[in-house]
This record gives sequence, structure tokens and C-alpha cells, in this order.
Amino acid sequence: MSDGQTIEYRPASVPVRSLAVEVVTGPDAGRGKTNVGKLSIGTSEANDLVLSDETVSRYHVELSHVDGRIQVRDLDSTNGTVIGRATLGTAFVEPNAVLKLGKTEIRVLDGETVPMELIAGESFSGVRGKTAAMRALMHKAEKVAQTDASVLLQGETGTGKEVFARAIHESSLRANGPFETVDCGSLHSSLIQSELFGHEPGAFTGANDRYIGAFERANGGTIFLDEIGELSSQLQPMLLGALERRSFRRVGGSEPIEVDVRVITATNRELREAINKGTFREDLYFRIGVVTLHLPALRERAGDIPMLIEHFARAAGHDVGFDELVDPDEVDALMQYTWPGNVRELRNFVEATLAMGEAPKLEAHDDDQDEAAPGGWSKLGLESLIRRPYKEARRLVLDEFEDLYFAAHLERANGNVAKAARNAEMNRSYLLDLLKRRGIR
Repeated sequence: MSDGQTIEYRPASVPVRSLAVEVVTGPDAGRGKTNVGKLSIGTSEANDLVLSDETVSRYHVELSHVDGRIQVRDLDSTNGTVIGRATLGTAFVEPNAVLKLGKTEIRVLDGETVPMELIAGESFSGVRGKTAAMRALMHKAEKVAQTDASVLLQGETGTGKEVFARAIHESSLRANGPFETVDCGSLHSSLIQSELFGHEPGAFTGANDRYIGAFERANGGTIFLDEIGELSSQLQPMLLGALERRSFRRVGGSEPIEVDVRVITATNRELREAINKGTFREDLYFRIGVVTLHLPALRERAGDIPMLIEHFARAAGHDVGFDELVDPDEVDALMQYTWPGNVRELRNFVEATLAMGEAPKLEAHDDDQDEAAPGGWSKLGLESLIRRPYKEARRLVLDEFEDLYFAAHLERANGNVAKAARNAEMNRSYLLDLLKRRGIR
């Protein structure tokens, strides 16, 4: 029975403190910006606050609220982010702090309290969370799922980016279409083009048959490009062209193939820093990041740990609760642990507990304090590496090796790239490309 009144629908929400900045000095003095969650500043139009100061980088600095405090993170800018006499990397500042970006000074303020919308329940197509951070994220994902907008998922390794990508696909109008995944970080650069676009017989040595690439296989559905930040500079324009034209050619082919796909990408790298270094194309960043979702680390959503433990236990075929799996004396340690492997590490913890009948010991550690093995060159200790997935550990070691190796060769060659290439017995053009990707000048 209705009395004729219309009840206004109001989604669930929680009050959060917004961030605010105002330009004190510089070409843009008097301007300001208020945002919820994160606030980026730079000269690129993709920033929340866009400056005209030529001494400011395209993506200069990002502000965010972390545990009720204001965090400032420099995005590898050219002239740095300065407060007083200190140049910041990542640091916490108090309200009214003044940051210097090039010739511009910006005052950081705590903004007003505003409502942040949350998803109605505690799940979204397989993604689970009861904390405000996760329910707000799931609300955004639920909204973007109803569109065809390209989505960029950013977050640390193990935060569940592929699970989130699949959830968006399964909640979209393309749910009945295919979902194809390409891991750009695990394939050799010479193979990624073929994996993405396919190849014709005879396109290269060993190409005896036609191969249908992931874009073609994903027609009518979604393609998920994981570790997009690892894509080489040669392949970035090819991918951009395919996304812009919605068509491509197989390797060795001449006929364009049109496709209708939704693109979701993911990375644990900061692509804006890569843009500042010149190793990632800004136009490609614009194309893949129409909507950007930041997945929180598990330590930032510790309130979800009991729920996730019970979920992983059920997924492993055990109908047990949090209290049955975790000793009451260990709860505080479990909630305060940093979980460097995030949700993936928690799942492994649950599976090990079920297999052994007792919870494995959580060892406190600090990756920055790991010492190199005797006689070794790496600052990454073995214990730090084996706690990580193979792919991530391999990338960390390779990144450090290349930084040290190429910097040493350039120093020995007094900065002469041609001479360094000869000494390293490698192609000069290839060395130049690697130096650019590594940000080595």
C-alpha cells in the first residue's frame, strides 16, 4: 500500500575529511582545489590542480589522507618537492604546511568533512570488504562497470587487481563475453606483440600456423592487460593505435581486424613517474586510465582480515570461523602485521594454517633493512625476495642489476654511450632504449 509519497534513495555513506590546497606564490597564485581521497598537482591536464609554472613537472606531487594524516609523495619530479630546507620523497605534513614546487608555493590544508558513498553490501562480484575504504572502492567499481570506459587498476602486488578486473567484467553488459588476460610482465618483449595481436604463418621463424591474439579472442568482451607498466617503448604506440582505431593487424598480416573490446589494465608501478622519466607515453596513459581505481594495501584495510580469513577457509573447503583459525593471543599481531604480500599472502597464511593445523609465525621485517649476502651486490636480501611472488622478485633483482650494471659501464666510459655499449658487447640503440627505460642519464 502506498500513500503516494516518493521516498528519495540515498546510498550508504560515511563522513570523510577532504584535502585542500591553495597556491600562495607563483604564476597561479590564488587558485586552489579540494578533493576527496587523493589530490595530484602538476602541469598535465590530468592532474586535479593544473599549474602553468614551467618549473613544475607534468606530474609533480600527490597528496592523500593516510590514517588521518596528510601524506605528500613526490612523483619523481625534476625540481623536487621542498618543505623548508628538506626535499621530500614521501612524508607526512601538518595542515598549513607550505610546499615549494619549482617557483610555486602551495599551502596544504585539511578540507571540509564530506560524505563518501559506499556500496550497499560487503561484496561485489567476488570482491569482499567491510571497511569503508573497500566499500567506497567497490561502489566506484560498480558504477564504472555499467560503462565501457577503460579502467586502470593501481595497487601493490597481491592486492587483487585481477580479481577486481574480473569483477568489473562480470558486473558489466559484457559479462557473457570472453575475459582475456595478458601478463605484460611475464612475456618477453618479442612475444607480447604476437600474444596481443596474433600472427600469420611465416611472420617470423617458428610461426608455422596462424595464431589468434588476445584482442581478437576478447572480441565482444574484456581484455585485461596486467603489469602494463612493463610494456616496452616499441609496443606502447602499437597498443595506443589499436585502442584508438579499435582495429589492428596480425604480425605479418595486411588486413585490418576490427574488434569491440573493453580494456582494463593494472600495474603496481607509478605510471606518472614513468611519464616524467620518458619511459611511458602520456597519451597511452590517458587512453587506458579514463577511470583509475586505487586498490588499498591489506595493512590499510586490516578490518577486512577476519572476513577474508573465513572466505579463504571456505574456498579451501573448510567451514570454520575466524575464532577457530586464529588463537586469541595472536589476533593483535595478525591485525598489526604489515602483510607485504597483501591479500595473496593472507590466503597463503590461511592455507598453511589449515594444512599444518597451526598458524605459521608472522615475522616482523623491514625490506629496507635487509643486508646483502656476503660478497653479493644486491641490497635485496634473500629472505625479502622469497616472501614475494617469483615474478615480482625477479623484476626487483633485474631492475637493481640493470641500474648498477649500466651506471658502472657509463662511468667507466666517461658517459660515452657508444663506448659503454662496446664494452658491454651490446647494440648501442638497445642500450639507449634500456637507459631511457631505467631513467639513467
